[in-house]
Amino acid sequence: MKKSERVEIILKDLKRLYPSPPIPLNHKNAFTLLVAVVLSAQSTDKKVNELTRDLFKVADTPIKMVQLGIPRIYEYIKQLGLSNQKSKNIYNLSKLIIEKFQNQVPNTFEELESLPGVGHKTASVVMSQVFDIPSFPVDTHIHRLSQRWGLTNGDNVKQTEKDLKKLFPISEWNTLHLQIIFYGREYCTARGCDGTKCLMCKTLYPERKKKFICKKP
Repeated sequence: MKKSERVEIILKDLKRLYPSPPIPLNHKNAFTLLVAVVLSAQSTDKKVNELTRDLFKVADTPIKMVQLGIPRIYEYIKQLGLSNQKSKNIYNLSKLIIEKFQNQVPNTFEELESLPGVGHKTASVVMSQVFDIPSFPVDTHIHRLSQRWGLTNGDNVKQTEKDLKKLFPISEWNTLHLQIIFYGREYCTARGCDGTKCLMCKTLYPERKKKFICKKP
């Protein structure tokens, strides 16, 4: 099967399964989504949503977050991995948004990535989901499935993102990255599928018999 044929199948099947995928991280506005994405690094969305429920009740703007202060931010998120550094990053990015960006979450990659704790993936999520600017955030789920489905042979998320952008129409990027994430969590999990078990893997590679070894990002 040609790569172009696999792309068509992926688009069709994911649209059928997830016609309107929601943003997995709960948020109230651009700022709270930014904070939630920063907190999600090396943590599950489920846990982040549990903890931000209370955090966002008291601090859903940069000003309120700065007023909260690092020690109190930490108390809300201390169950997350890297909570000490995340507390500092959340405080400092809030302060920078107030001082440099007139209390508004910036809407360019360069400006977003200048904020503490904000890498390219985090910036891509905000750009796509808040500002509706075509982006293709690549997390571990997308990196894993892209390899299993023969869309990339890159050994890092940067290369995977580049390859996916070449294969899929730009109009699909913002929705597609969510669709792949949901499929990866529900059907093509890291341990539940080895490239031969889920319906998509079997459809794309019907002759594959051996376990597919993914390159870790």
